[in-house]
Amino acid sequence: MNTGDSSSAHPRVGFFGPFGTFTEQAVRSQADLAAGELVAFRTVPDVLDAVADGSVDVGVVPIENSIEGTVNFTQDALSFDYTLLIQREIVLDIEHCLLALPGASLDAITTVLSIPVASAQCHRYIRENLPDVDVHAANSTADAAMTVADTGDITIAAIAPRNAAALYGLEVLATNIEDHRGNQTRFVMVGRDTVPAPTGHDRTGIVVYQRADEPGSLISILQEFAARRINIINLLSRPTKDGGLGDYCFVMYMDGHIADELVADALRSLHSKQAAVKFLGSYPAAGEVSHTAREHADSRWRQADDWVETLRSRIS
Repeated sequence: MNTGDSSSAHPRVGFFGPFGTFTEQAVRSQADLAAGELVAFRTVPDVLDAVADGSVDVGVVPIENSIEGTVNFTQDALSFDYTLLIQREIVLDIEHCLLALPGASLDAITTVLSIPVASAQCHRYIRENLPDVDVHAANSTADAAMTVADTGDITIAAIAPRNAAALYGLEVLATNIEDHRGNQTRFVMVGRDTVPAPTGHDRTGIVVYQRADEPGSLISILQEFAARRINIINLLSRPTKDGGLGDYCFVMYMDGHIADELVADALRSLHSKQAAVKFLGSYPAAGEVSHTAREHADSRWRQADDWVETLRSRIS
C-alpha cells in the first residue's frame, strides 16, 4: 500500500460504481489507473471513506457536469467531511442512453431509473418522449441498469451509459438523450497526502471561510487573486453546515499550483485575513494549456521580488 497516490505499479483504485458507470469509464481512460485493481463502491462517501482509511490508494468521483454544474454531494464531502487532496482531474464526454430489457418498447415504459444528476440532464427528452413515466432515483447510472436487469420488468428503463447495456444484458432503446450536446463531466482523483509536482498547467482548490459576513467580504477575497493576476475558474458559495441560514463559505478553483509563488502568496494572505482556509489540492489540469496571463504575472512578480531583495541587501 502506498501513501495515497497512484505512483505504485498497480494501485488499488476505488470508484463510484457499480461497474458500468461513467466513473469507471473515466478511470479506464487513465492508463496507470486502468492497470490497477479497480474496486467499485455504491456511494461517493463510500469511496472517500475507503481512501481515508487506506482500503484503497486513490478514489475517483464525479465533481462537475457541464449541464448541471457542480455535483454538490461530492464537493461538500471534500469541503467539509474529509481531509483528502485532489491529485488529478479527468474530463469525460458523456452520452446518456435509455436502456431496457430485450423485448421492451419505448411506448411501454412506465418507470425510468437513474441517478438524479443524470435524470436532470435528460429532462427534455423525458418530457417530450416519456411524459407519463415515473422517474425514480438510483444510486448511480449503472446501479439503475443493474436494477432493471434484476427486475425482469420490460416496463422499466434506465438512463445509463451505453456500455452498461452489454454488461447487464439490456438493449439500447435510445441514444444521446441528454438535453444538450457537448455534455461533459469532470471527475477528480483523490488521495490522502500527496500533492503532485507542478506541470505548468495546474489547478488549485481551496475553501475560504469568512471572518465576518459583511458587505465587501467576497470582494476582499477576490482582490487577493485579481492583484496577482490569478484566474479563478470556478467560484461556489456553500452553506457551512455548522451555522444557520446565511452562514456561507466560498469554494474556489484557480489556475496555478501551490508551488507557484503567486498562488502561495495569495493563499498566505487569505490565511492571515480570513477565518480559515482549507486546501483541497493542487493537481494537473485536464485539457489544453490555458492563456499565458499568469506566466507574465509570475515574471513580473519575480522581477519585483528581486527588486525588494536588492533593497533588503542594503540593510546593515
